Amino acid sequence: MPRSTPLLLATALFLCSCIFVPRTTQRYDPACGITERHMTLDAYQIGAFGGCRNEGCAELLVLAGAVSAASLVVSGSVVVVGEVVYWLEAKGRCLAR
Repeated sequence: MPRSTPLLLATALFLCSCIFVPRTTQRYDPACGITERHMTLDAYQIGAFGGCRNEGCAELLVLAGAVSAASLVVSGSVVVVGEVVYWLEAKGRCLAR
């Protein structure tokens, strides 16, 4: 058994799988007198490992990592684009006042 296998298995038992979800919030800007929208990225735990053995743990760890990474990339992109749109919207409304 390779030296890193016990460490990998112990890590897999205690790691959780998370997904990332964009969320829209609102704040009042007193300088412009408008309510601005902003996007944030929230992480949610969707499960925890427990009771897996040998290669099953490694496969589960890889799958959980892939799901987390994919949700981070997709949701992060949504947040970046949303922030740009909301910023342009707020600046346009502020200049109109």
